[in-house]
Amino acid sequence: MKSVVPLLLLCLTGHLSSAQKVQPKKTAPAPVVTATSSKLDSIKVEYVRTEPNAELWLQPGDRLHLRVKSVPGLKVSLWNKLPLQELPAAQNKGVAGLYVGTYILQPTDTMTNRPVPVLLEDSAGTKTTVYTATTVTVLNPAQPIYGLTQGKMPYMNYGLGEDRLGGAKIGFVDSLVRVQINGKVGKDYRIKLSNHLNAYIPEQQVRREGPTTFTGESLTSSWSATGEGPKGKYDVVRVAVGQRLPYTSYMDVNPTRIVVDVYGAVSNTNWMTLHRTLREVKNVQYQQIASDVYRILIDLKHPQPWGYSVGYQGTSLVIRVKRQPEKLKLKHLTIAVDAGHGGTNVGTKGKTGIPEKEITLKIAQQLKKELEKTKATVVMTRETDVTVDNLERVRILREAQPDLLVSVHVNSAGRPEVQGTSTYYRHVAFRPLSQALYEEVLKLGLKEFGNIGGFNFALNAPTEFPNALVETAFSSNPEDEQRLINPHFQQDMAKQIRKGVQRFLKETRKRKE
Repeated sequence: MKSVVPLLLLCLTGHLSSAQKVQPKKTAPAPVVTATSSKLDSIKVEYVRTEPNAELWLQPGDRLHLRVKSVPGLKVSLWNKLPLQELPAAQNKGVAGLYVGTYILQPTDTMTNRPVPVLLEDSAGTKTTVYTATTVTVLNPAQPIYGLTQGKMPYMNYGLGEDRLGGAKIGFVDSLVRVQINGKVGKDYRIKLSNHLNAYIPEQQVRREGPTTFTGESLTSSWSATGEGPKGKYDVVRVAVGQRLPYTSYMDVNPTRIVVDVYGAVSNTNWMTLHRTLREVKNVQYQQIASDVYRILIDLKHPQPWGYSVGYQGTSLVIRVKRQPEKLKLKHLTIAVDAGHGGTNVGTKGKTGIPEKEITLKIAQQLKKELEKTKATVVMTRETDVTVDNLERVRILREAQPDLLVSVHVNSAGRPEVQGTSTYYRHVAFRPLSQALYEEVLKLGLKEFGNIGGFNFALNAPTEFPNALVETAFSSNPEDEQRLINPHFQQDMAKQIRKGVQRFLKETRKRKE
């Protein structure tokens, strides 16, 4: 969770209430309340809140952050008389009267869906008690809460991001995966992946189970790795896990491999069967990298990974490894084109008022024509001015199974002098596509804004196919905007993106073993 700096670390034991630790019950949050004195003119409280300022489920050992904004010079303490520190005005943008503190919850602390009381006292001895508007529940580690993932595309985040792209994504996870809930912040559950790693998942993507003795742990069994046949597109690795446990995955380079970590799994794998039908999978192995983390390693034959998917069939984890296409020519491939925004999602606007959604659609339509001239098969996420949310676009692409994806956007900045073009990738294995696109688009005479990695955007998240996003130019820059609204530039941009895809295919052919 987001920390308050500097903080007074209050590491002493205190009881939040005398209630027994039970699983949380839904009650209405209490408002801020002021009490104990009728002469409160000297103690005016602007707010008292937890950080984050949301409903919290915490465990012993977690930090409870408090912030109180009132008049300066008060004595402010928690329910157990432990003081909060008043920050110097210089550390709060010149504003006095901000009190902060952090308390490490102890095993003896108990609270069930209740506001946190804070005590205030002025120099005249006038006292008052205020309460946070949000509630806190202290969970009992001896009574773990489990749930099953649900929905079309559940996803996990590393943390609770606050920028326009949201929390940094770990990745998607299959449905009906058992997760242990060990906390909550607002509408996001915190889930335990291992003894040393947590993740966050939206509350609506987990169906809580009732009391259970069935823990999220399991022994693995045998593996198999087989190809779909000479004309198939995938090699398939199956790992018997025993139950649907959470996992994370990524692609590595040098050596080229797929890495999948299964949380709560312990090895009882005594053999792994590899079939002669394999075309892309070079080798498989595993490592028990921690007592509760089982790592699957899949080495690939080609320097350029072409994608993969992870999911469960029953209680077996199935990794479908995309084979590199035999013929790396556009006429043999299916290319997905994503026109950013659309419908109610207008995107950015420059001084002309022409929205991003119109420009991206025109460039995407020109790109489709450019690709079809080469006899490529083209899949569009939208072809008209309609609203399509990003998760729906990912679902469309998963069903279409393209060979690669290019997403087209228009950039914007707070300063009008910022201009240029840029490309974006999430997975380092797909960087070569974004680099090839960048080199070709720069030939239009645009300024360099960069080739940017680790981009936390939904259309860069899929691992099933190489993908990249092109931020064509800045609508917030007058010079760039005039280019963007010019039909000739839109056609030229589409042509350079097509050349970038061809450059990527050519460079991939050169990298073949």
